[in-house]
Amino acid sequence: MGYDVDGKRVLVTGASAGIGSAVARGMAERGAIVGICARRADRLAEVLDDCQRYSPQSRSWVVDLADLDRVSSFALEADDALGGIDVLVNNAGIPKRRKVQALTVEEIDAVMGLNYLSPVRLILALLPRMLARAAEGREPAHIVNISSVAARLSPPGEAAYAASKAALTAFSECLAAELWDQPVDVHLINPGVIDTELFELPGNDPLLATDIEPLPPALVADLLVEQLDRGAFELYVPEWFRDLFAVKAGDIEGFIAGAAEYQRQREAEAGAEAGIGATPET
Repeated sequence: MGYDVDGKRVLVTGASAGIGSAVARGMAERGAIVGICARRADRLAEVLDDCQRYSPQSRSWVVDLADLDRVSSFALEADDALGGIDVLVNNAGIPKRRKVQALTVEEIDAVMGLNYLSPVRLILALLPRMLARAAEGREPAHIVNISSVAARLSPPGEAAYAASKAALTAFSECLAAELWDQPVDVHLINPGVIDTELFELPGNDPLLATDIEPLPPALVADLLVEQLDRGAFELYVPEWFRDLFAVKAGDIEGFIAGAAEYQRQREAEAGAEAGIGATPET
């Protein structure tokens, strides 16, 4: 028998837009009591309104999870307010498309803080309660970490972002092994190019992979529910990225050489397009 979302308490971080808002809405439509958090109060209020149409007990918090000192107390506050979190969806994150030599230490720290340290602090705060409730007879809880195909494929120009997601991926694998025989399941989702505003934020270089069609965030939300139902650990969106990771694992040097060549080709094409109509200097 599969996992029934109806009536479950679900906390979704970074839920004001993109994948987070799609997951929150999808869970609420399926009958879950949804808690959502993000920095932008106005956008968060819109998502909460949609959730409460299906799940009136859903609620929201305006919180900046980049403030690491606030994360643990927020986690316990949300757990109390929701009556015990059954599904934690660690979605909040920021992109950083910039070559290593153009990165600052502050940028790297900020990306690692929100994309890795913040979800880890949420997990550390909530895990003891999840295990205790299961010991008292409550249905096992679930931790869903939204990583990225960048964590597996290490695309050039995204070192800071890929490293932060790779850290979250490794942590998830270790945690899943440690909890293998315990009543908390760990899940990992690796989205590829999803149609969200993360690809349009300032302070990032243009996306190299412009030949990949962006997928709707709602697809990730639907597949997350299927993942919970099947009890699967890892999910790729789209699934063909899993095959690409297998190619990398089989020939890491060849894969890196191919990635470097892909980068050169895409940059050359972008430069040629930018130069259309230009006249040479004399």
